[in-house]
Amino acid sequence: MKLPPSLKDNPRALAVQILNRVDDEQAFAEPLLDSVLSAGHPPAEADRGLLTFLVYGTLRMRGLLDFLIDRFYRGKPATLEPGVRNILRVALYQVRFAGKIPAYAAVDEAVNTAKRLVPGRDKLVNAILRNALRGLAGIELPDPESDPAGHLCVVHSHPRWLVDRWIGCFGLEETSALCRANNEIPPLVLRVNTLKATRDEMLAGLAQSGLDVKASAWAPEGIVLAKPSASPRAMPEITEGALFIQDEASQLVSRLLAPREGERVLDLCAGAGGKTTHLAVLMANRGEIVAADLQQAKLAVLESTARRWGVSTVQTAVADATDPQQTAALGTFDRVLVDAPCSGLGTLRRNPEIRWHLTERKLAGMPPLQGRILENAAACVKPGGVLLYSTCSVMPEENDGVVAAFLEQHPDFSPARAEAHVPRGVIDGQGFFRTFPHRHGTDGFFGALLARR
Repeated sequence: MKLPPSLKDNPRALAVQILNRVDDEQAFAEPLLDSVLSAGHPPAEADRGLLTFLVYGTLRMRGLLDFLIDRFYRGKPATLEPGVRNILRVALYQVRFAGKIPAYAAVDEAVNTAKRLVPGRDKLVNAILRNALRGLAGIELPDPESDPAGHLCVVHSHPRWLVDRWIGCFGLEETSALCRANNEIPPLVLRVNTLKATRDEMLAGLAQSGLDVKASAWAPEGIVLAKPSASPRAMPEITEGALFIQDEASQLVSRLLAPREGERVLDLCAGAGGKTTHLAVLMANRGEIVAADLQQAKLAVLESTARRWGVSTVQTAVADATDPQQTAALGTFDRVLVDAPCSGLGTLRRNPEIRWHLTERKLAGMPPLQGRILENAAACVKPGGVLLYSTCSVMPEENDGVVAAFLEQHPDFSPARAEAHVPRGVIDGQGFFRTFPHRHGTDGFFGALLARR
């Protein structure tokens, strides 16, 4: 990320630049932040936490911040340039949610940033923010009684269409709790490489190093790290392959598949391999795992991770999971994992930008894609084998709907018992694996275990 020299050490200006790229490129904030924090001349240590706080906080509360900006801008909201709007968002986020930062300091920094990034708009930024400081206390929010959905989408900062959909699926009370949980800072959860150490051994070692750690509630290999540094990936335990950053719900997916030593397993949408390496560990590094993905770059990361973890049973294959010929060429397997591409609506705590990038049209395109992938994966399952369909979404159409349509067309598959492999508290009344941020303190995941007769 290229910045004028005078801005390199300014976390507020860096935050604006990152948010501009999130908007312009439909990018994720995490890799952009990582590139800044791991650069040759990163921000001073005291500013690293502030930068992360501003970027994620502004993304989470963007709906509320835009609601306020539109009331203090005297022009048409659509005419306000995105670069100016992000300067205003960062400043107002500090005023509303960063009690230790004086309001006048947030305004002064915003004006200085505007002078450098959007020359000629500094007076507009100053005027809007000064109006906001005088009028914030008098702003009326949508009434929770007459307009409950409008109230939720402003106060808890979610798109109106999504709030309406969730109210229809889960009811008002559950939707309110889910939206509130999505704005909480998620815990940093680590998965222990039990090929190298037990969880108890790792907990003891981390505590001895002065870190505040505890065992996770749901995942047997999970460790929760309180107060992580701004760049936790630099921890030696992670770089050396003893720990992996992975939410508890994601860890439970591999346990749900329950691979056994010596089996042949397919991870069809492997990505960078978080679940692949976990499967290898659960198999005690005995057997064969084929990790397939469309992107060679992701598979290169997977191979590097496997080497660090001491995993030797994984082989990678570039394959398009939507192409039946390419998936069939992979062969047949005892167990197949389909961690399908999805909306990601179960991960809004970690990826708040998803709520602003996703549209109803994009969401509607997910189930047909997921259905094609699941169809192709089924052909790779041996008779008597097991197929696991998983997403990091909470939307019924991406989860229950896809599975129901598949089972209707495939009488040779039937739901299998899942509670034998993961805690009963994450299995719903239909026998599916299902987690929510507000119920389980994890990301929102879904999993359907299907056995082939």
